[in-house]
Amino acid sequence: MELVESSALRNGIWSRAWESSCGSHRVGTRSILTGIASVFSSRTSRKSASRAEKDSGAMADGEGYRNPTEVQMSQLVLPCHTNQRGELSVGQLLKWIDTTACLSAERHAGCPCVTASMDDIYFEHTISIGQVVNIKAKVNRAFNSSMEVGIQVTSEDLCSEKQWNVCKALATFVAHRELSKVKLKQITPRTEEEKTEHSVAAERRRMRLVYADTIKDLLANCAIQGDLENRDCCCLVPAEKTRVESVELVLPPHANHQGNTFGGQIMAWMENVATIAASRLCRAHPTLKAIEMFHFRGPSQVGDRLVLKAIVNNAFKHSMEVGVCVEAYRQEAETHRRHINSAFMTFVVLDADDQPRTLPWIRPQPGDGERRYREASARKKIRLDRQYIVSCKQAEMPLSVPWDPSNQVYLSYNNVSSLKMLVAKDNWVLSSEINQVRLYTLEEDKFLSFHMEMLVHVDTNQAFLLLSDLLRRPEWDKHYRSVALVQQVDEDDAIYHVISPVLGGDAKPQDFVILASRRKPCDNGDPYVIAMRSVTLPTHPETPAYRRGETLCSGFCFWREGDQLTKVRPTVPFLLPPQTPPKATHACQELGAVGSVDAIPGPHLLPASGLSLLAWGSRRVSGARNKPSLKTNLCRGKTAGS
Repeated sequence: MELVESSALRNGIWSRAWESSCGSHRVGTRSILTGIASVFSSRTSRKSASRAEKDSGAMADGEGYRNPTEVQMSQLVLPCHTNQRGELSVGQLLKWIDTTACLSAERHAGCPCVTASMDDIYFEHTISIGQVVNIKAKVNRAFNSSMEVGIQVTSEDLCSEKQWNVCKALATFVAHRELSKVKLKQITPRTEEEKTEHSVAAERRRMRLVYADTIKDLLANCAIQGDLENRDCCCLVPAEKTRVESVELVLPPHANHQGNTFGGQIMAWMENVATIAASRLCRAHPTLKAIEMFHFRGPSQVGDRLVLKAIVNNAFKHSMEVGVCVEAYRQEAETHRRHINSAFMTFVVLDADDQPRTLPWIRPQPGDGERRYREASARKKIRLDRQYIVSCKQAEMPLSVPWDPSNQVYLSYNNVSSLKMLVAKDNWVLSSEINQVRLYTLEEDKFLSFHMEMLVHVDTNQAFLLLSDLLRRPEWDKHYRSVALVQQVDEDDAIYHVISPVLGGDAKPQDFVILASRRKPCDNGDPYVIAMRSVTLPTHPETPAYRRGETLCSGFCFWREGDQLTKVRPTVPFLLPPQTPPKATHACQELGAVGSVDAIPGPHLLPASGLSLLAWGSRRVSGARNKPSLKTNLCRGKTAGS
């Protein structure tokens, strides 16, 4: 199809970015300037606290706004709540967390709720006797009959007025009503924080639903080499010596208001037996640092006997993994026991300087013991990959993250959630509007971000399917010279090798190794999402023939506005060069691949009008002084030599 440069944008930078379509169908096209998206995941306690305070105080409809599902609990740590070191027992903390989260869930549901699962928890700080624990819980998002509750735990010293972040947790609760089926009302987010959590909750739910299969696949694909043969057998501690089995009778004080065993109580019992097992290996008082997801497989009631089993699965240099499972039975004569819960807990032993001590090695029993031993090694690798990808500050991450089976699910999650979190920000500024196409900018820290918004007359689902297939991109976008499918990860994720033509004064073309993740709406009002980020593959190293480009995250979201009408919002931040203020032309060349999208010519399956996706190149900036000149030039269409 013939492409003719738009007269309205003939001069300046947009003459390169926007084009219109001429032909018998004349649906019209707009090429979208897109850049590199990034999201920050700061775990600094003061920043998080101040941001939470700011967001909770943000005025959506007036002064004094507070989330209607929010529940706050403050508890003074007394001697009866502590362990042998005078620190708050994690089991007691889990009970308080579960209570607060359940109150929040029931406040939204208007009926009794039960704990379905608790996501991974990482404990950043211990809490001493005499300090105050502050727990805040609120419903992030409601689905059909389940909801995600976000929990933030901090501690404070009343004498010094110091505060610390202790942990963050995400719990899933299910509404339960005996006589009728529950259909939860939807959450309407109002602050930036609420919009972000509401948007990303759908992606987290997707991960939970495939949690068991994900772990199974990762363990099957992750090669864990056995190193038992290289260890001195006389220095190994038999795993059987760490085995613990305890039986608890569920009494009325252990039950919730529905007569079921209180989930927080079960988690506290599990932490107790796991601590004993860990102590038997290290002959010291261990500290719990992380818990892998609690998953409640079924309820138990008052009168049930709960059998709690724990054993050290593997010991590493400074940490050990303890596996815990819970089974329930009603009568002593019963032979069949119900598996109702399981978890894996990571312990360390701290010395007088709060530094991890070296631990003895474990010798697993043949059979199941060796299987648990190797699975623990695989889980450790998965856990480290997950922490690196999901938890760390993205401003400090390399643009391209190594890809392997152990991190694929979390890298995909981060790819999509990064774009969603950026879209949810409130402080976008309208910089220009041309022919009903709006350009917004956002300056934050080291990043200058762009997104554009427009309406196109194309069916949303068709546009989503066509644009998410990068193999078709070279057919209609001149900025994609070739695209090769490297790996079809699953139905919604694929890795591509993309080559773009030579741009501007470059001596050679760029190439990219990209993870493309697509998501359909989880519920009404959710956008279609196509997100991309660079990954590193040993099969596709940098070559002299190409200049390797990288993107931390880029892509677009679009919503259905009616029949054959789609609202498109490509959202992409640009990471500026770190030294001198760049010329806008150079910036565009770094962004590269600013493609155009043609009209749909009759029955041909060419991409839809007005949609364009990926732009290339990313740089970090050392100071904010470099940003305004580039933003001003881009928004005004001023480029050197254009």
